[in-house]
Amino acid sequence: MLKVNEERLIQDLKELAKIGATPDGGVSRSALTPADVEGREWYKAKIAEAGLDYKIDGAGNQSAILYSNPKTEKHILAGSHLDSVPNGGRYDGALGVLVAFEALRTLKDNGITPAITLEAVNFTDEESAIMGLMGSRAMIGQLQAEHFD
Repeated sequence: MLKVNEERLIQDLKELAKIGATPDGGVSRSALTPADVEGREWYKAKIAEAGLDYKIDGAGNQSAILYSNPKTEKHILAGSHLDSVPNGGRYDGALGVLVAFEALRTLKDNGITPAITLEAVNFTDEESAIMGLMGSRAMIGQLQAEHFD
Protein backbone atom coordinates (compact mmCIF):
# COMPACT_ATOMS: atom_id res chain seq x y z
CA MET A 1 0.00 0.00 0.00
CA LEU A 2 1.20 3.49 -0.86
CA LYS A 3 1.99 5.71 2.17
CA VAL A 4 2.99 9.34 2.43
CA ASN A 5 6.30 10.20 4.04
CA GLU A 6 4.98 11.31 7.44
CA GLU A 7 8.37 12.49 8.70
CA ARG A 8 8.85 14.70 5.64
CA LEU A 9 5.37 16.18 6.01
CA ILE A 10 5.90 16.93 9.71
CA GLN A 11 9.31 18.46 8.98
CA ASP A 12 7.73 20.71 6.33
CA LEU A 13 5.04 21.82 8.77
CA LYS A 14 7.73 22.65 11.35
CA GLU A 15 9.84 24.57 8.82
CA LEU A 16 6.89 26.58 7.56
CA ALA A 17 5.73 27.35 11.12
CA LYS A 18 9.04 29.17 11.72
CA ILE A 19 8.10 31.70 9.02
CA GLY A 20 6.07 34.39 10.75
CA ALA A 21 6.24 32.52 14.06
CA THR A 22 4.67 34.16 17.10
CA PRO A 23 5.91 33.74 20.71
CA ASP A 24 2.86 31.65 21.64
CA GLY A 25 3.45 29.01 18.94
CA GLY A 26 1.17 30.41 16.25
CA VAL A 27 1.99 32.32 13.08
CA SER A 28 1.34 35.73 11.56
CA ARG A 29 1.58 35.58 7.77
CA SER A 30 -1.00 38.06 6.51
CA ALA A 31 -1.32 37.92 2.73
CA LEU A 32 1.54 39.47 0.78
CA THR A 33 3.39 40.71 3.87
CA PRO A 34 7.10 39.91 4.08
CA ALA A 35 6.33 36.78 6.13
CA ASP A 36 3.79 35.54 3.58
CA VAL A 37 6.17 36.28 0.70
CA GLU A 38 8.85 34.29 2.54
CA GLY A 39 6.40 31.41 2.98
CA ARG A 40 5.49 31.57 -0.70
CA GLU A 41 9.18 31.47 -1.69
CA TRP A 42 9.68 28.53 0.68
CA TYR A 43 6.82 26.65 -1.04
CA LYS A 44 8.21 27.43 -4.50
CA ALA A 45 11.62 26.07 -3.45
CA LYS A 46 10.01 22.91 -2.03
CA ILE A 47 8.21 22.35 -5.32
CA ALA A 48 11.49 22.63 -7.23
CA GLU A 49 13.25 20.35 -4.73
CA ALA A 50 10.54 17.73 -5.30
CA GLY A 51 10.99 17.88 -9.07
CA LEU A 52 7.39 18.94 -9.62
CA ASP A 53 6.30 21.64 -12.02
CA TYR A 54 5.50 25.09 -10.67
CA LYS A 55 2.85 27.54 -11.80
CA ILE A 56 1.73 30.91 -10.51
CA ASP A 57 -1.38 32.54 -11.94
CA GLY A 58 -2.41 36.19 -12.23
CA ALA A 59 -3.88 36.20 -8.71
CA GLY A 60 -0.66 34.81 -7.27
CA ASN A 61 -2.04 31.33 -6.64
CA GLN A 62 0.86 28.89 -6.58
CA SER A 63 0.61 25.30 -7.76
CA ALA A 64 2.79 22.23 -7.54
CA ILE A 65 1.84 20.18 -10.59
CA LEU A 66 2.12 16.48 -11.35
CA TYR A 67 1.16 16.06 -14.98
CA SER A 68 -0.65 13.09 -16.39
CA ASN A 69 0.68 11.35 -19.49
CA PRO A 70 -0.70 12.36 -21.87
CA LYS A 71 -1.33 15.76 -20.33
CA THR A 72 -4.99 16.46 -19.68
CA GLU A 73 -6.68 19.83 -19.97
CA LYS A 74 -8.72 19.13 -16.87
CA HIS A 75 -6.91 19.15 -13.54
CA ILE A 76 -7.83 18.01 -10.05
CA LEU A 77 -6.87 20.63 -7.47
CA ALA A 78 -6.40 20.24 -3.74
CA GLY A 79 -4.90 22.67 -1.27
CA SER A 80 -5.65 25.67 0.87
CA HIS A 81 -3.59 28.73 1.87
CA LEU A 82 -0.26 29.58 3.48
CA ASP A 83 -1.32 33.06 4.61
CA SER A 84 -2.81 33.46 8.07
CA VAL A 85 -4.81 35.78 10.23
CA PRO A 86 -2.70 37.75 12.74
CA ASN A 87 -1.62 35.33 15.49
CA GLY A 88 -3.24 32.44 13.68
CA GLY A 89 -2.77 28.72 14.11
CA ARG A 90 0.31 27.15 12.56
CA TYR A 91 -1.75 24.44 10.80
CA ASP A 92 -4.67 26.55 9.56
CA GLY A 93 -4.41 26.49 5.79
CA ALA A 94 -0.83 25.24 5.78
CA LEU A 95 -1.95 21.68 6.53
CA GLY A 96 -4.25 21.65 3.50
CA VAL A 97 -1.51 22.86 1.16
CA LEU A 98 1.19 20.59 2.52
CA VAL A 99 -0.95 17.43 2.69
CA ALA A 100 -1.88 17.91 -0.98
CA PHE A 101 1.76 18.62 -1.81
CA GLU A 102 2.94 15.51 0.06
CA ALA A 103 0.42 13.40 -1.87
CA LEU A 104 1.96 14.61 -5.15
CA ARG A 105 5.50 13.96 -3.89
CA THR A 106 4.50 10.46 -2.81
CA LEU A 107 3.09 9.65 -6.23
CA LYS A 108 6.19 11.05 -7.94
CA ASP A 109 8.56 9.24 -5.55
CA ASN A 110 6.83 5.97 -6.42
CA GLY A 111 6.93 6.55 -10.18
CA ILE A 112 3.16 6.87 -10.46
CA THR A 113 1.81 9.01 -13.28
CA PRO A 114 -1.80 10.01 -12.59
CA ALA A 115 -4.56 9.57 -15.13
CA ILE A 116 -5.41 13.24 -14.78
CA THR A 117 -3.12 16.18 -13.94
CA LEU A 118 -2.98 16.98 -10.22
CA GLU A 119 -2.20 20.30 -8.52
CA ALA A 120 -1.44 21.20 -4.90
CA VAL A 121 -2.53 24.84 -4.63
CA ASN A 122 -1.64 27.69 -2.28
CA PHE A 123 -4.46 30.19 -2.75
CA THR A 124 -3.59 33.87 -2.30
CA ASP A 125 -5.28 35.93 0.45
CA GLU A 126 -7.78 33.42 1.69
CA GLU A 127 -7.67 34.96 5.19
CA SER A 128 -8.97 38.44 4.24
CA ALA A 129 -5.88 40.62 4.58
CA ILE A 130 -6.72 42.26 1.26
CA MET A 131 -10.22 41.16 0.28
CA GLY A 132 -10.66 37.57 1.40
CA LEU A 133 -10.86 34.49 -0.76
CA MET A 134 -9.04 36.46 -3.46
CA GLY A 135 -7.16 33.53 -4.95
CA SER A 136 -10.05 31.09 -5.04
CA ARG A 137 -12.49 33.75 -6.26
CA ALA A 138 -10.06 34.68 -9.04
CA MET A 139 -9.63 31.05 -10.04
CA ILE A 140 -13.36 30.54 -10.55
CA GLY A 141 -13.86 33.85 -12.37
CA GLN A 142 -15.65 35.77 -9.61
CA LEU A 143 -13.28 38.75 -9.38
CA GLN A 144 -13.90 41.90 -11.28
CA ALA A 145 -11.87 45.14 -11.51
CA GLU A 146 -14.24 46.86 -9.05
CA HIS A 147 -13.26 44.37 -6.35
CA PHE A 148 -9.87 46.09 -6.24
CA ASP A 149 -11.22 49.65 -5.83
